[in-house]
Amino acid sequence: MNDLLEIRRQIDNVDKEIVRLFEERMKLVLKVVEYKKLNNIDIFQSSREDEVIKNGIENLKDKRFQPYLEKYLNFIMKLSKELQSEVISSYEKNSIIVGFQGVSGSFSEQALFEYFGENTQTRAVEYFEDIFIDLKNNKIDYGILPIENSSTGAISEVYDLLNKYDFYITGEICLKVDQNLLGIPGATIEDIKEIYSHPQAFSQSSEFLKDHPNWKLIPYHNTAKSAEYVKNQNNKALAAIGSKRAAKIYGLDIIRANINFNSNNSTRFVVISKIMKEDNNNNKISIVFSIPHKVGCLYNVLRCFAENNLNLLKIESRPILNKPWEYFFYVDFEGNIKDEKVQNAIDAVKNNSLYLKILGNYKKHNDN
Repeated sequence: MNDLLEIRRQIDNVDKEIVRLFEERMKLVLKVVEYKKLNNIDIFQSSREDEVIKNGIENLKDKRFQPYLEKYLNFIMKLSKELQSEVISSYEKNSIIVGFQGVSGSFSEQALFEYFGENTQTRAVEYFEDIFIDLKNNKIDYGILPIENSSTGAISEVYDLLNKYDFYITGEICLKVDQNLLGIPGATIEDIKEIYSHPQAFSQSSEFLKDHPNWKLIPYHNTAKSAEYVKNQNNKALAAIGSKRAAKIYGLDIIRANINFNSNNSTRFVVISKIMKEDNNNNKISIVFSIPHKVGCLYNVLRCFAENNLNLLKIESRPILNKPWEYFFYVDFEGNIKDEKVQNAIDAVKNNSLYLKILGNYKKHNDN
């Protein structure tokens, strides 16, 4: 019994030293994240994690403990990443820049303000891919992009860009979208000959536009940009389809309100960043995978979710470039990346696919 007490006393002493070293390590982690933020260096680097484990194994004298050391070091690095995420969040509340496609008055800007707040610093870009490029070049901290509309479906270009770049979805927001016919002050519906707007806005307003077959529909980068163009042309024959907010910003009249055929028309926007934020409250996961072009292959992947009792929310396919009739499959499902059943499902999908990429784990938009 005395021997056991002595061993426990020695363990207590070792634990005290571990606590002291743990505190010292976490303070150094704070210095690292501060340096990386100031010098625009990526916060999380997998190569560094591999290096830490390799160094730890090299310093281990009793190799019997190697698998336990790897688990211990992985857990320590997990805690370090959580601390860094908290520090980053505190920075972001005060100084983040968020990129969006379009100009002031766009639905993307409106979604941005609803998600991040009205006082958020923004950066407007012309094309969707510009958001990814700016994020890569550290010109913005986040980007927000429309990915799906309840009336017209998926925005394919955004899906392709999510797969092309190594960024992560960290949040989403659904925005009710009402399209309106906008013209310069004094213009009437009888004056109109040309309509400018984004193709999605034309699609969402297709029933209204059918009643005016003589109008020329001219696609434009963005609904707000089209409103700006109509304002600058100062021509009663030109009109735009856009938001009430765009009408107010650019001093246009609302010639006809709510012309979209679906009164519940909504657009889902995703927020992207360089890092995947781990949070126990995250309840939605997005992945993309490809499979052999053979009978039963898609079934073999999809059953991985059912077998692990995971609810599928959406599946979308996109063609693989230079591989006719082969596809990337984008899947959204409920869960947290830390859950064992999620890990089991992802491992099973990986084993049944040619390619798998996790696009993000984030909190599902709540309509309430």
